[in-house]
Amino acid sequence: MPIVEKLKQLQPDMAKWRHDIHAHPELGYEEHRTGEVVAKKLESFGLPVHRGLGRTGVVGTLSSGSGKRSIGLRADMDALPIHEKNGFDYRSQNEGKMHACGHDGHTTMLLGAAKCLADTKNFDGTVHFIFQPAEEGGGGGKAMIDDGLFEKFPVESVYGMHNWPGMPVGQFGLRPGPMMASSDEFEITVTGHGAHAALPYTGIDPIVTGAALVQALQTIVSRNINAVDAAVVTVTQFHGGDAWNVIPPDAVLRGTARAFRPEIQDLIESSMRRICDGIAAAHGAKVHVHYKRNYPPTINAPRETEISAQVLEQMVGAANVKRDLEPTMGAEDFAYMLQAKPGCYIFVGNGPGEGGCMLHNPRYDFNDQVLPIGASYWVRLVEHLLPKS
Repeated sequence: MPIVEKLKQLQPDMAKWRHDIHAHPELGYEEHRTGEVVAKKLESFGLPVHRGLGRTGVVGTLSSGSGKRSIGLRADMDALPIHEKNGFDYRSQNEGKMHACGHDGHTTMLLGAAKCLADTKNFDGTVHFIFQPAEEGGGGGKAMIDDGLFEKFPVESVYGMHNWPGMPVGQFGLRPGPMMASSDEFEITVTGHGAHAALPYTGIDPIVTGAALVQALQTIVSRNINAVDAAVVTVTQFHGGDAWNVIPPDAVLRGTARAFRPEIQDLIESSMRRICDGIAAAHGAKVHVHYKRNYPPTINAPRETEISAQVLEQMVGAANVKRDLEPTMGAEDFAYMLQAKPGCYIFVGNGPGEGGCMLHNPRYDFNDQVLPIGASYWVRLVEHLLPKS
């Protein structure tokens, strides 16, 4: 079960598709052009298309044979608010927006798979090709689910894929259980009493209180969470004051918290509130904690992960499939789909060098060599899950 020959032949066309999408990046819920490009491609392949699911999402459906089983394959379409620093011809034409995470490649690989499967129809059942908006912080996966994704397009399982710079081209990585972490945000407002900086005893200093909080919050991971459970609590912003000689009346701290299990998310939030209340009381200040649950952990189902691993090993060999890939503290809103349906999320190697520099880098570019490889996984997965009798 090697790389699909038809997709090798389609690679030049796929590269053109990707370059066009790369040159016209759109942010979350603004993917009007991208969504229309996707929809028209799918229609040209002969697929019925549903536009506007989850605001700007697109779903194409392909059926073959008389089988009643159905699966979902998902790609994300949105770009990032980054000024691209690449100099190639297809660099971003939309200033301040860039495909710096490879969603142009993800979209193209799924389009390539749809084209191949529409031509061969070497399966028995139904495939829903899910093109999702707003993965980069906008929760587009949840928006599509809330808009009736799995009611309108029922599936027994759902699958996702993301490129991974630094992993050699031709290799894949996956694991059962947690694949990526949750992504929570917190904002802590410390209210004191403003005063002249030369007379600190006349006020309540929110800067000192906030500084104590930054230190104390680090004990959540080091002293409240079992060492075998991975977690991160990071303060990324500290805002307060406007003058050199004025103690401000308040200060604001912001940051992110990550974990692989919902129970650890609960422990982080409750510990944060307890610590904030205690530190504020010790300094005579007041504190307000706004803790926002964003993306949940991305958790692969064991059965579907084993199926994906077997398909990959038949494609590229067991040596090129990392079954015990170390999970990452990055987050992914495919997690919402995995909460709704069993499935598997994998990484595909994007290679080293200029084309493989890390995600969210202004010089990042998806590696066109990966296009037929990733698309072949989609095709082989469909043929394996929905075999012809």
